[in-house]
Amino acid sequence: MNNRLKQKLIKIRRRIHEFPELGNHEFKTSDFIEKTLKGLKIKTYRISKTGVVGLLKGEKPGSGGKCMALRADIDALPIQEKTNKKYKSKRKGIMHACGHDANTTIVLGSAILLSEKRKHLSGSVKFIFQPNEESSEGATNLIKGGVLKKPQVNAIVGVHVCPWLSSGTLGLKRGAMMAATDKFTIEILGEGGHGAYPHMGKDAIVISSQVINSLQTLVSREIDPVEPVVISVGTIEGGERFNVLCNKVKMTGTVRTLGKNLHSRIPGLIEKKISSIARAYGASYKLDYEVLGYPLRNSDNILKLCYDAGVDFLGKSRVKLLEKPSMGGEDFAEYLRYVPGCFIYIGTGKGKVYPWHHERFDIDENALPKGAGLLLRIAEKFLHS
Repeated sequence: MNNRLKQKLIKIRRRIHEFPELGNHEFKTSDFIEKTLKGLKIKTYRISKTGVVGLLKGEKPGSGGKCMALRADIDALPIQEKTNKKYKSKRKGIMHACGHDANTTIVLGSAILLSEKRKHLSGSVKFIFQPNEESSEGATNLIKGGVLKKPQVNAIVGVHVCPWLSSGTLGLKRGAMMAATDKFTIEILGEGGHGAYPHMGKDAIVISSQVINSLQTLVSREIDPVEPVVISVGTIEGGERFNVLCNKVKMTGTVRTLGKNLHSRIPGLIEKKISSIARAYGASYKLDYEVLGYPLRNSDNILKLCYDAGVDFLGKSRVKLLEKPSMGGEDFAEYLRYVPGCFIYIGTGKGKVYPWHHERFDIDENALPKGAGLLLRIAEKFLHS
């Protein structure tokens, strides 16, 4: 990749990084993406207020009808940046702490490269810039809005920078790569009373402590130990005064699973635990269980395509096959329910690195043109196969 492209992508990334926006409020980010794509003579349209799609049609005579989509997420996080970089966030309490600014830049970089080759390109490429990945329904809303249609997308690749891989490397994971993301809300309904006479009430705090412990024994004693699952209670609230028995406790938490069968079974297993404990104490309960995202499973054929493209472009030593999946969630999984595809990591680690969602998160910008060039190679391989 030439130095001119590298400098251009660094400028783009820093512009996005300086002005981060939260999910579904990425108005200036979307305007900037649209302006960049239009400058490349790529047709754009909106799905939702901030979801931007670019469509590049190949001009090679006799071009086929294949369409590949390249997806980037564009939202930031409610985190105060604590770096000393010149391009640090100019918005108080908001930061690109997960690298979505870099993801967006890499896909825009691929649009720059592909637009220069449109006369030799068969089929079409759809560039999807998705809002609200960090919360929920970002991908779902674009899919409902028809992002995978007109033209029909035949394959999709999602890109994400990774601080744990050395800069400029490609990370791939066969099969299950990331977990389903579920959320539960539990209310334990006891009976109040004086703290000096606990036998005359039903202490919702004590009951809730039993529920929390039982959820952990559900993982350790009732599920196959080689089946990955995480149950974590994230919030708990209840009680009004130090000497009054609590009559209601509300807690929320998350469940992460990789297997399809366990994913469908887990709500029933959780309710069974809560029900038996509440009944034993003479209390009642309410359970609300939400599936926020499904397990992300890469398609074998598209993963092989990405692997081959990575070997061609980066060299075999720069392509890493990852052994372990992540229990983190990623709504790119929603696209994979309808279209074969692959989620790839672009390594951005160099020197001391910080994890995603950290107030000092940053990337090695030398990876930007390599990621863009890799997406170019992937799209060419797919469309010309």
